[in-house]
Amino acid sequence: MFYRKYGKNIFDWLTSLILLVIFSWLFVVLIMVYVILQEFPIFFRQRRIGKNNLPFWMWKFRTLSLDANLSAAERSFMLGRFLRFTSLDELPQLWNIFRGTMSFIGPRPLPEEYLPLYSTEQIKRHEVRPGVTGWAQVNGRNSISWKKKFELDLYYVNNFSFKLDLIILIKTLVLVFSFQKDVSLMEEKFKGS
Repeated sequence: MFYRKYGKNIFDWLTSLILLVIFSWLFVVLIMVYVILQEFPIFFRQRRIGKNNLPFWMWKFRTLSLDANLSAAERSFMLGRFLRFTSLDELPQLWNIFRGTMSFIGPRPLPEEYLPLYSTEQIKRHEVRPGVTGWAQVNGRNSISWKKKFELDLYYVNNFSFKLDLIILIKTLVLVFSFQKDVSLMEEKFKGS
C-alpha cells in the first residue's frame, strides 16, 4: 500500500517542514520567555528508542526544574505547567519528525532504559517510527495500564493506515483543545510485563 510504504514518510517530512516555518515565530517567543524568566536550559532532550530499536534524542521544551532531590510535581514551574497544559512542550518534536526519527503518529517513544524489559511481543512496537501521538494516547493515555498501552501500540503497528492516522489526528486535536488536566507526571515507570 502506497501510504504505508511512502505516503506517511512524505506527509511527515513535508508537514513538519511547513509547520517549522509557520511556527518559527512561536519558537522565538517561547525561547525569549525562557530567557526573560532565566529558566535554563531551555530544551529537554532524552534518549528514546525509535524504529528498529535504534536510540535517538527526543527534544521538548523543558518543563521541570533540574533539582533531582524533588518529586516531579515539585519540580514543575509556571511556564512549564503552561506548556504541558497546552501541549506546546512537544513543539520541538517537529525537528525529530523532520529528521525522520519520529512521525506525527505512532507509538510514543519510551526511554532507552525500558528496552531490556519488553517481551518479544511488546518490542514489535518498534517496527514503525514512534509518534508525537498515537492510538494509546487517544484511548486513555496515562489512565490505562502499561499492558493496555502496549496492546494498543501493537494494534497500531499491525493496522496503521491513512484512515487510522486521520482518526488519531482528529482525536488528538479534540483532546488538546479540551485542555484536560495533565497527569503525565504521575505516570509510573514501566517495570516489565
